[in-house]
Amino acid sequence: MESFFLPKLLTTLRGGYSRHQFMRDVMAGLIVGVVALPLAIAFAIASGVGPEKGLITAVIAGFTISLLGGSRVQIGGPTGAFVVIVAGIVATYGFEGLIISTMMAGVIMILFGVFRLGAVIRFIPYPLTVGFTSGIALLIFTSQIKDFFGLTTGELPADFIGKIGVLASSFSTVSPAALGIAVISLLVTLLWSRVSKKIPGSLIALIISVIIVPVLGLDVETIGSKFGEISASLPAPSMPHIAITDLIKYIGPAFTIAMLGSIESLLSAVVSDGMIGGRHRSNTELIAQGFANLGSALFGGIPATGAIARTATNVKNGGRTPVAGIVHAIVLLIIMLFAGKWAKLIPLATLSGILIVVAYNMSEWRSFVAITKGSKYDTGVLLTAFILTVVVDLTVAIEVGMVLAAMLFMKRMADVAEVKPLVSYPTDDTDDTGMISLELPANVDVFEISGPMFFGVANRFKELIHNIADRSTIVIIRMRNVPMIDATGVYNFNAMLKHFIHMKKQIILSGVNENVRAELEKHNIVNLVGKDNVCSSFDTALEIARNKAKVG
Repeated sequence: MESFFLPKLLTTLRGGYSRHQFMRDVMAGLIVGVVALPLAIAFAIASGVGPEKGLITAVIAGFTISLLGGSRVQIGGPTGAFVVIVAGIVATYGFEGLIISTMMAGVIMILFGVFRLGAVIRFIPYPLTVGFTSGIALLIFTSQIKDFFGLTTGELPADFIGKIGVLASSFSTVSPAALGIAVISLLVTLLWSRVSKKIPGSLIALIISVIIVPVLGLDVETIGSKFGEISASLPAPSMPHIAITDLIKYIGPAFTIAMLGSIESLLSAVVSDGMIGGRHRSNTELIAQGFANLGSALFGGIPATGAIARTATNVKNGGRTPVAGIVHAIVLLIIMLFAGKWAKLIPLATLSGILIVVAYNMSEWRSFVAITKGSKYDTGVLLTAFILTVVVDLTVAIEVGMVLAAMLFMKRMADVAEVKPLVSYPTDDTDDTGMISLELPANVDVFEISGPMFFGVANRFKELIHNIADRSTIVIIRMRNVPMIDATGVYNFNAMLKHFIHMKKQIILSGVNENVRAELEKHNIVNLVGKDNVCSSFDTALEIARNKAKVG
C-alpha cells in the first residue's frame, strides 16, 4: 500500500523534525487559519449554504488533508472553484443531495489514488483548465452583484442569462450603504498587502465593516439577518438517508466534484512544489482528498480541495510540513467554538467585496488572452469550456472540453504523421522533394513512416500502397520515427503488408523501436515479414535489400 499511499506527515517526522521548524509551522498555521476564516464563510454563503458549513469544511477537510496528504505544505478547505457547483447541486437536489454527492466524490477520489491515476489527471489540457476556471470566476462575480449593490431582486434565476436580466432590471434598488461597505471591503482586500503581508486584507475588511455598520447605524443585510444564529459547536457526524435506487442521479454531480477537486488539489500541489523545491505524491494526495470530502460530508460540510492561495500563504510564512496545515485547522476550530457567534454581524456586502477579489484572482485573464493569441485548436478548447461553464454547467464543460481536446490532439498527431518515399529511382537525382539519392537496384523502393501509427492515420497506409511502383519487388519501410502503434494501426499495417506479400513483394522493416516491435510480435507481424527482415538500423536494411536484389 505504501507504493501509492504514504502521507508526507509520516516521512516528515521520520526524517527528523526540529523545534525551530515546529515553531515556524505553528506560526504559519496561525496566520493561514486567520486568512481562511473569512474565505470559508464567504464561500459557504456564496454556495447557497449556511456560513457554519464553510467553517466545518475548513476544519474537518483541512485537518484530514494535512494529516493524510501527499504534499508537505498543502492547505485544504472550501474554495471558490466549488461555489458554482455546490450552488447548482443544492438548487437541484437539496442539501442532502449535496452531502450524498460529496461522499460519492470522496469515494471516487480515493479510487483515483488507489488505481494510481494521479499522473493521468495532471494531463488535463491547460486551455481546458483556464476555460472552466475563468467561467467559474465570471459566475462567482455575477453571483455577488446582488449583495455588492444591495439590490432587491428576490430569488435569482439559476441560469446565467436569466440572472443577468433580473440584475439589470433591479439596479433602481441600489443601496448606497451596502455599496459603500462593499467598495471599502474590496479596496481594503486589494490594498492592505501594502501595509502588512502577515495579516490578510479580507480579515481587516471584516473587522472594519463589523465596526462601521452599528456605529453609523447602516441598514445593510448581515449574516445574522439572513441566516440567524451561527452554531458555536462542531456537529456530530451523521449519515444521510441514501436510497440505492437514487444513487444513479448523483453520479454526474459526484464525478464533477471529484474531477474538479482532483485537478485543483494536484495543481496546488505542483505550484507549492515549485515554491519549496519539493515533490508531492499525487496518488497519496488524491486519497487524502477523498477521505477529506467523506469526512466533511459526514459532519455536514461541503466539498473541499487544495487551496492555492492559502497554500502559498503557508509557504511564504515559513510552513514546511503538514503540521502547519493541522495547526490551521485547529485555529479555525477554536475560532468557531469561541468566536463564531460574532460572525453573524458580518455584512453580506463585505463578503461580496472579498469574493469579487477572489473571482478576479481566479479569472486568469492574462492566460486567457495569451491562449487566444496562439493555436486555433487551443482557442477552441478554451472558449468551448468557458462558454459551456457559464451558459450550461461545469459538468458538461469538462466532459465536452475533454472530448474536444482529445479529438484536436488526435487531429494534430494525424497531421504530423506522414508516409513518404525516402529513396527515388536513380534516374531522378534531385532531393527537393525530400528524397535521398542512393544507388539502389531498380526493383527496390524505400519509404518512411513518421509519427504515431494509430486509428487517426489509418488512411495513410493506402497512400503507401498506391505509391509503390509495380516494378518494385523489395520494399524497405523505415520506422525510426514511429513512437507507438495501436490496435487499429496494427490492423491496417498488417493488411498492407499482406497486400504487398500477395503482390510478390518482399518487406524489410527498419528502425523499429522496442515498444513497436513488441506490438508487432504480439500480432505475428514479425513472423509475417520474417525475423531477419526486421532491422534495428537502416544500413542493415539496405544491405539486406541489395543482397536480395542480387539473388532475385
